[in-house]
Amino acid sequence: MNTQTAANAARQSSDELLQTAEKAVSSTRSYANDALDKAESKVRDLRGSVDPVVDMLTSKAQHLARQSLDLAAEAKDRAQRSLSNAAGATSRYVADQPLRSVLIAAAVGAGVALLVSSARHRNQNRY
Repeated sequence: MNTQTAANAARQSSDELLQTAEKAVSSTRSYANDALDKAESKVRDLRGSVDPVVDMLTSKAQHLARQSLDLAAEAKDRAQRSLSNAAGATSRYVADQPLRSVLIAAAVGAGVALLVSSARHRNQNRY
């Protein structure tokens, strides 16, 4: 009977150990599921708060791009008007003062020729 009693005690101990292990696994599984549920909830909350921020930043970037394009178009229009005004004023001046215009053009041409000649002379002396 001693062997029988020892076998029963061992069986009972192993059953208790198995039940304790099953409880530990079940408790760990439950804890892990709770932790995953909390993490998933936090991810949803973060995603919900990030999406509006991304949408807002996208909208602001598009608005700034439109403003930049509008400003560039306005600057181009102003430059074209200014250039047109300068061309008109130059044409009127040449029509009103033809001799003076020719003399000014000749003086500017001579100055440019002198600068080009001087620059060539300097480059030839370098080598």
